[in-house]
Amino acid sequence: MKETGQSGKRQYPDRRSIINDIPAEKIYIKIGYTDMRMSIDGLAAMVQQVFKLDPCDRNLYLFCGRRSDRIKALYFEGDGHVLLYKRLEGASRFQWPRREQDVRLITEKQLRWLMEGLSIEQPKAIISVEKKYLV
Repeated sequence: MKETGQSGKRQYPDRRSIINDIPAEKIYIKIGYTDMRMSIDGLAAMVQQVFKLDPCDRNLYLFCGRRSDRIKALYFEGDGHVLLYKRLEGASRFQWPRREQDVRLITEKQLRWLMEGLSIEQPKAIISVEKKYLV
């Protein structure tokens, strides 16, 4: 919800991204650069050929352009694909991984970090561990 502050400018109290709310089973990102001119068919073909995955699964597939200020998200809702396009304004950039394997599975927490402009690798983050039983 938009509110007007004392300066008269619009303020957005909740900076949460819609992309974080997609009920995906898994989240995959395409490492490196993607041609942002691609539409649903081109991105679905990339998921099939590069990711070696089914674009009709209930997974979220994310792609980033060369300038790192825009991303596309592809998701299948059961009756068709949804394509979301996000462009950051000003000097903001996504901290998109560039020098790894072609495709990477990430967690919801890593997606949140990415949408907040952080790297998906947070060395100081507390990581969940498996249960240990004391005897």
